[in-house]
Amino acid sequence: MSGYAASFLAGYAASAALIVAIGAQNLFVLRQGLRREHVGAVVAFCALADAVLIAAGVGGVGAFIGAAPRFTLALTLGGAAFLGWNGIASLRRRAPTAVDLGAGERVTLRRALLATAGFTFLNPHVYLDTVLLLGAIGATQPAALRPVFAAGAMSASLSWFAALGFGARALRPVFGRPAAWWVLDRVVGVTMLLLAASLLLKAMTFPA
Repeated sequence: MSGYAASFLAGYAASAALIVAIGAQNLFVLRQGLRREHVGAVVAFCALADAVLIAAGVGGVGAFIGAAPRFTLALTLGGAAFLGWNGIASLRRRAPTAVDLGAGERVTLRRALLATAGFTFLNPHVYLDTVLLLGAIGATQPAALRPVFAAGAMSASLSWFAALGFGARALRPVFGRPAAWWVLDRVVGVTMLLLAASLLLKAMTFPA
């Protein structure tokens, strides 16, 4: 596998592990998809917001921490701890009760985008995930491959939101069952733990 392909897949896997989870934003996108309300606009907003934050993390933060080895090491260890903690939390999370994703009144495009902005930018975890953690993971990539890593991470974000929004009607019978969320949490948990292990291995290569 070429370096470009490996970096792209690393970005895709890292981003997917961080964004694929049960949360208010994802449930809102899924709900809009089930209702077929402003799906394209909501999906585009979420994907574009993630793209901007990922670019800031991998580009800005990645460039900064790349010039500070000790800070890079600290951030790498912190990222590993955060991923490990959340991976364990995902594995321990119980299946949620069924959610009526079709309930509620219809919303206008303006209200849908305002709600999407709130679910996106008022969530502190979005900054930890896209800017800090992906920035830290991206910083472990060679400088020339960081844009490829970022492209992979952005692709995962777009894929996920598009699947939630446009595939919602097909997914309704599946995610109407709590067991489906249980399986999803286990997949996310294992992926996060593997990423945490990869960061720890990378930290062992830093000079003393």
